[in-house]
Amino acid sequence: MLQIQDVILSLDVITKEFSCDLSACRGACCIEGDAGAPVTPEEIAEIEELLPIIWDDLSPEARKVIEEQGIACPDPDGELVTQIVNGKDCVFTCKGEKGMCYCAIEKAYREGKVSFKKPISCHLYPIREKKLGPCIGLEYNRWDICQFAVIKGRKEHTPIYKYQKEPLIRRFGTQWYEELELTVQEMKNQKLIP
Repeated sequence: MLQIQDVILSLDVITKEFSCDLSACRGACCIEGDAGAPVTPEEIAEIEELLPIIWDDLSPEARKVIEEQGIACPDPDGELVTQIVNGKDCVFTCKGEKGMCYCAIEKAYREGKVSFKKPISCHLYPIREKKLGPCIGLEYNRWDICQFAVIKGRKEHTPIYKYQKEPLIRRFGTQWYEELELTVQEMKNQKLIP
């Protein structure tokens, strides 16, 4: 474990390699699983505001779920997550060419229609956040659908924390990330990590 301010990171976050390979997985993380993406009440409010902008990109089934149940619900642990369709697909999934799955929120962000990129839990993935008393824990969430990301990350020699620099800065700030980089370099110099 490594602690930067009030954030405790699993060593896997700094030593394991990862780089999404959408051409191989086709965005499977948006359509696999038994619960939606974790969201905060603040994110729910932002998504509700931009919903009219992305509405036409959502499937008819997703629109029906949102109309009847809202955009989020508590999971079995009581954590707020996005609603899902057909027992697995996130309601914000939209399909592209050749069955590629995209986030309708991120699509609107990339097109300059909204300023909210996507929920931070999606942006940070494969890093998952957990409450650890007064601290925040970050760990590497291994999922077999991400096997191609592991292969690509190894080829590119990209540790998770470097691959996820942008969302880590979004979540914890530039100063925090710079402190993380310095600490990792010190650990390498002392041969505490490879």
